[in-house]
Amino acid sequence: MKTVHHYTYEILRNNEITTIFGNPGSNELPFLKDFPVDFQYILGLHEGAVVGMADGYAQATGRPAFVNLHSAAGTGNAMGALSNAWNSHTPLVITSGQQTRAMMGVEALLTNLEAAQLPKPLVKWSHEPASAEEVPHAIKRAIDIAGAEAAGPVYVSIPYSDWDVEVDEQNDHLLTKKVVDSQCLSHHYLNIIAGKINQATNVAIVFGTDIDRQYANESAIKFAENLNAPVWVAPSSPRCPFPTTHPHFQGILPASIAGISSIFEQYDLVLVFGAPVFRYHQYEPGEYLAAQTKLIAFSCDIHEAARAAMGTNYICDLEDCLTRLSEIVETKTTNVPLRPTVELAESSQHQFIQPERLFDLINQFSPEHTIYTNESTSTTNILWERLSLTGQGSYYFAAAGGLGFAMPAAVGIQLAQSQRKVVAIIGDGSANYSITALWTAAQYKIPVIFIILKNGTYGALRWFADVLNAKNVPGMDVPDINFSQIAQGYGVNAYSVCQDEEFIYTFQQALNSDKPTLIEVLTANHQ
Repeated sequence: MKTVHHYTYEILRNNEITTIFGNPGSNELPFLKDFPVDFQYILGLHEGAVVGMADGYAQATGRPAFVNLHSAAGTGNAMGALSNAWNSHTPLVITSGQQTRAMMGVEALLTNLEAAQLPKPLVKWSHEPASAEEVPHAIKRAIDIAGAEAAGPVYVSIPYSDWDVEVDEQNDHLLTKKVVDSQCLSHHYLNIIAGKINQATNVAIVFGTDIDRQYANESAIKFAENLNAPVWVAPSSPRCPFPTTHPHFQGILPASIAGISSIFEQYDLVLVFGAPVFRYHQYEPGEYLAAQTKLIAFSCDIHEAARAAMGTNYICDLEDCLTRLSEIVETKTTNVPLRPTVELAESSQHQFIQPERLFDLINQFSPEHTIYTNESTSTTNILWERLSLTGQGSYYFAAAGGLGFAMPAAVGIQLAQSQRKVVAIIGDGSANYSITALWTAAQYKIPVIFIILKNGTYGALRWFADVLNAKNVPGMDVPDINFSQIAQGYGVNAYSVCQDEEFIYTFQQALNSDKPTLIEVLTANHQ
């Protein structure tokens, strides 16, 4: 008879999962023994970085990624990264090693108490099989749930004594089992929606993360052009669903009630595709929308649709919806507003580079189809203004705002997209959260370019302190960190620059390298 160990690897293989991200402890060793030669194991030095790498990998491939964590402690270390994966609809299958069943009752060391409860509410499904015989079914079920819309992380706790148990060969059925997920709007609803769009005088479009995640970018462009309507990106979007160079692009929406309402008060209809309505941050109260403004939203996530404060919300496949609507909506005759031109920033005469200038240089010298991960939160608006984000999968940001995403995510994305360059743009405050990702990049020769904007402070926090009128707050500065030396200690080529010419030379060298590079850039504080 075949074992749980055998069936698990066969199920993973048949679902195109042959990369495992992890940081093993003793509970995980029985799963990892006799590791198959056609699999690869990506080791991270901290579970937050492990989940961050898997998050980036899953987003870049569009398929579930597999993570193996160490009991409760490893799961706890990963929870911050898990919040980002949950909010970005990232399909992750997370397993954790549990103590042997013979000692769970006495709560021996490394027992994960109430294991299925631990990762909630940041998972779609969490489970600890009642017996070893159930493990193969639980693994297959986890893969199917993670990948179904709305996609997201799942969690399975597995006692380490289960792996060698022989199980019924009825499990062979799991090797060919399929789940097909298809949600298309009926012609009835599609005609109702098209009628409302055609009746409206002034229409605005908002595109969100799930456009990019579901590879609906080209359909989004065609729809916006056919309708002849201006396009905004949803607030705090963790991905770029629409080209920032397109003439219809108006920018990214502010993350406040009053700010969004003000922008849309001149429109009688707002169409939202693939984004929550809306993901607010700073509290600036006001009307959600002006009285004359109506809203129709299209989502893959019933929870996002249900918590929306307004509008008519449809659950559907976004690409199918956009494609079919493009064929029946009437082109508007109103002129799309021209977005103000952003002038190139000038070089500084001081021993630092202005953030605006740095982003101009990155944009100028990056090759076509470059992928950016961003965790320089105080300069995010500058990034959206100055970088050319043009293709699918060109931009990734922490969906829950949890720091520690950009560095490991960049490693996972580069692992998945070897034909494209990946540049991670990180603030010096953010960089400390997952700095161990540098070691993985070096060990596996994953040629990410890490650019750290070093200004010695939590810039975004200072901005928010002004918003909240919070004076004399401690812990706002992070001085005296030498990121170049830290990176070199992890085996990464690293440089510190403070002038345009230094950055240009170093960046071009990094672009031509087949190894990871860290560039520490002394920048002016931007608030």
